[in-house]
Amino acid sequence: MSMAVRVEVPPQTAVIEPPVAREVERVALDLLPVADGQVDDAAWVAAAREAWEHLPASVRTTIRRFRRDTGTTGALVVSGLPLGPDGVPDTPTRDGSVQRTATVPAAVLVMFAAGLGDPASFRPEKSGALVQDVVPVPGKEEFQGNAGSALLSFHTENAFHPHRPDFVMLSCLRADHEGVAGLRTACIRQVLDLLTASAREALFSAEFVTAPPPSFGSASGDAAPHAALTGAPEDPDLQIDFSATEPLTERARAAMDELQKLFADNAHTHHLAPGSMAIVDNRVTVHGRTAFQPRYDGRDRWLQRSFSLTDLRASRRLRGGDGYVLD
Repeated sequence: MSMAVRVEVPPQTAVIEPPVAREVERVALDLLPVADGQVDDAAWVAAAREAWEHLPASVRTTIRRFRRDTGTTGALVVSGLPLGPDGVPDTPTRDGSVQRTATVPAAVLVMFAAGLGDPASFRPEKSGALVQDVVPVPGKEEFQGNAGSALLSFHTENAFHPHRPDFVMLSCLRADHEGVAGLRTACIRQVLDLLTASAREALFSAEFVTAPPPSFGSASGDAAPHAALTGAPEDPDLQIDFSATEPLTERARAAMDELQKLFADNAHTHHLAPGSMAIVDNRVTVHGRTAFQPRYDGRDRWLQRSFSLTDLRASRRLRGGDGYVLD
C-alpha cells in the first residue's frame, strides 16, 4: 500500500540577472512596432520566432534544456524578466480579457513559446488570443477557471482536447494584495512510485471521461473514454482534470482519489512575483491555484498566459490557413 509521504524534490528555478534582463527587454522592445503591434498577426508571430534567436544565449540554453528534460517536478520558474519601461497598467476586470497589443511581457511570452515549440491557442477559449489575461473577475469568484479566485483544483490544461498544450506559460505582471495566491504544481514523476498497483492499473485503463473546462463555454469535447496515464510505464503522460474528469468505474474513482491526495501531499506552491514566469510541462504536470481575495481596485493579481505545442503539425487539420489557432 502506498503512503502519502512528501518526496522532497526542490522546485526548479532560474534567475535572470539585470544585465541579461536588459538585453531581453531590448529584443522585446524591437518587436513592439512589428505588424502594427498586433500579437495575433502571423507576421508578428514570425518576427517573435526570429527574435527568440537574438535573446541572450544563457536564456535560450535554459529554456531548451528544460524543453528536453523537464525533470522530476515538470515545472520551471524563471524570475527577473523585464516588464517594460512604462510599468504595468491597472489589472483588467473584464471577463475574457486578452492582450492583443504587443507589450514587453507579451513579447517575452511568445518568444519563449517559440523556443519551446510553437505558440498556439484555442478559438473557443478567450477568442483564440495567443496571450491571455488571468485575472479575477467580479461575480466569478467560485469559477473553476482563470477568472476565479477560489481554490482552483489540479488539472491538465485542456485535458479533454486531443492537442492540448505541451507547455503552459504563466507570466506574473502583478501579485495579489496579500501575496497569498500560489500556483500549485504536481508532477506524475513525483508520485508514480507511491501509487498502489491497483491504482496504477486503473489509471492506465480507459476508464475516464473528461469534459471541456468552463472557459470553453459551450464547446463540446471528445466524450470517448480515455486513460489518465498513457505511454511509457516508467514515465507516463498524464491526462486528468479533477473538476472535469469523471471515473467510469469504482476502481477508477478510487484511483483518482488516491492520485489527487498524492498530488496534494507532494505539490509545490509557487508565489509568483512581478517579472517571474512559470513554465509547466502539461504532459506530465498538473497545476492549480490557492484561493485569494480580490479587491477589484486595479491592483489585483494579474498573470498572462500562453501555450506552446512541440509538434504544431499534428494539429494542422484544426488550424485554418496553417495559423496558430485551433478550432
